[in-house]
Amino acid sequence: MYVVTGAAGFVGSNIIKELNNRGVTEILAVDDFTKGDKYRNLSDCIIADYMDIDEFAELCVHRFEIENLQAILHNGACADTMENDGRYMMDRNFTYSKIVFEYACETGVPLVYASSASVYGTGIVSIEEPEYERPVNMYAYSKLAFDQFVRHNIHKARNTVVGLRYFNVYGPREAEKERMASMVFQIGKMLRENGVVKLFEGIDGYENGGQLRDFVCVLDVAKVNLFFAEQDNVQGIFNVGTGKARSFNDVANTMIGKIGKGSIEYIPFPEKLIGKYQSFTEADLTKLRAAGYSAEFLTLEEGIEKCRDTWGI
Repeated sequence: MYVVTGAAGFVGSNIIKELNNRGVTEILAVDDFTKGDKYRNLSDCIIADYMDIDEFAELCVHRFEIENLQAILHNGACADTMENDGRYMMDRNFTYSKIVFEYACETGVPLVYASSASVYGTGIVSIEEPEYERPVNMYAYSKLAFDQFVRHNIHKARNTVVGLRYFNVYGPREAEKERMASMVFQIGKMLRENGVVKLFEGIDGYENGGQLRDFVCVLDVAKVNLFFAEQDNVQGIFNVGTGKARSFNDVANTMIGKIGKGSIEYIPFPEKLIGKYQSFTEADLTKLRAAGYSAEFLTLEEGIEKCRDTWGI
């Protein structure tokens, strides 16, 4: 049995779909269906069981056994980077994750959890070390706080415990993220709806639309999750990106090229984001490769082509 938390979310549902593609259906899906429309992400997936997040937390606290448990893939979180309720954010992203960590360590099963590249803040170096970690919002801090907890308590683990710092993930099943959906998704939506892509004017020395991000396809993210879920006694935090930063202009022009029409309009950079915006992200993959993950990541062009139905282009 595989446990996938955040099962109906963007990354979680893609992990379940990848498990299904590999012939695995013994899956316990864990989520919060207060927002019921998320069911769409699981409508073409096969699971064996479902639990609400509170029910799963109780299971973990009381150490109830899950028969033939293979791994826990923990992607459940509040992912809204604009959420200002710090207590709620820490409850979902920190306290809940601690409960899952303790259960995994007690039962000895692999735990792979979602961290975030947002912990690097506005820095231009993304290496999995404390000197590069400077979060600029509550979401990023909640993710860093759990990474720090894991580092402090990893001596308890005799099982695989791996944190994955996702960079800018895009691909199928992210519509449920709404305003938090990737820039790739937003650009595709703008092109589909009115044929005009609106990008920010330049800031921090970048040209209009020239801000650079490491865009990684969720299909690759799911594969990295399952790679570590299958490892024996690996511990650490690893970046998950392509290792190659690309501009918003690159995304827009690639999509415009795919559909043969469309244009770009540059709009003023919002004052409220000054000092809180990542104008450059690029994953350092040194540690990921050293851990044995050797598969190549889809390039931006390959990912957009593979997932183009997602945006209706």
